[in-house]
Amino acid sequence: MTALSVRVLGWYDQHGRKDLPWRQHHDPYRIWVSEIMLQQTQVVTVIPYYQRFVAQFPTVQALATAPVDEVLHLWTGLGYYARGRNLHATAKILVDDYHGEFPREIERVCQLPGIGRSTAGAILAFAFGQRHPILDGNVKRILTRYHRLTGWPGRRSVEQQLWELAEQHTPNTRIADYTQAVMDLGATICRRVAPRCEACPLRKQCAAYRCGDPRAFPTPAPRRDKPAKAVSMVMIRNTDGVLLERRPATGIWGGLWGFPECAPGADIRATIKARYGMIVKPEPCWDSIRHSFTHFHLHITPVPAQLVINGSGIMETADLVWYNPLHPDERGLAAPVKSLLKKLSRSYGA
Repeated sequence: MTALSVRVLGWYDQHGRKDLPWRQHHDPYRIWVSEIMLQQTQVVTVIPYYQRFVAQFPTVQALATAPVDEVLHLWTGLGYYARGRNLHATAKILVDDYHGEFPREIERVCQLPGIGRSTAGAILAFAFGQRHPILDGNVKRILTRYHRLTGWPGRRSVEQQLWELAEQHTPNTRIADYTQAVMDLGATICRRVAPRCEACPLRKQCAAYRCGDPRAFPTPAPRRDKPAKAVSMVMIRNTDGVLLERRPATGIWGGLWGFPECAPGADIRATIKARYGMIVKPEPCWDSIRHSFTHFHLHITPVPAQLVINGSGIMETADLVWYNPLHPDERGLAAPVKSLLKKLSRSYGA
């Protein structure tokens, strides 16, 4: 073991999060679900979603046979919805190609949708005790500070150095404990904004701490201002509910349900008539909403509209429904849509 791994494990024995629900067993299915949910999401947020998810889908077979809408419904609010779609797609692959068993070869695991090298390594470490380095955001932060490694980790050459360091520090024993320990240390002590260096077991050896500049690491990504985009969401109502349509599988909120959209400033009556054959009466817009994604801000203008004539006789289809906000069903909804539906429900309840 290196000095880093010895100290990290010693810290974990005293302070590590050993009571996490997915650490209470070695079930590859539950470990895989937790690792996918933990991508880009903090433990405290994941726990209730994880518990509801495995209660609804206790086995990979249950997940594989569930409708994707049911999966995305349970994912609503967790964000990064491609993770939920990939989880569902992988479950089908595991059932169809692996008899419901999780593969033990890292090359095969990395071929599954939504699983990269670090996630694959963590799953195999926790489920089967295999030795694989991991390199999530927490580990990158620890290693760049400990070694005072300059350069944005998103650059391939820097990432390669980090993988080499992760390999160097991964011990040959207590693999699962070390994997959890190094993630815990990054999440709770070696934090991005306010590192708790005084409580860190690595501070005496940490090059960035010794130089007095741990907050300068990792080197931030080249700064780019987030662009802003805008859209109008048209909430078409009749006596049965409000019109929702399924979004394309790719792109933002892929596969979720939302309101028909129009470009800002577009003629809503003409757009809706051309697209759906409906005549609607738009009402005054509600206050706009800003929803931020990783790479851009989206400004949403909600536009309530009453259905006047259903010229095409539009009926419910696999991708188009009249949704009753008073009796919500299990389908995936983007957070802004869910919030707007809640507000709409008040008018239906009046």
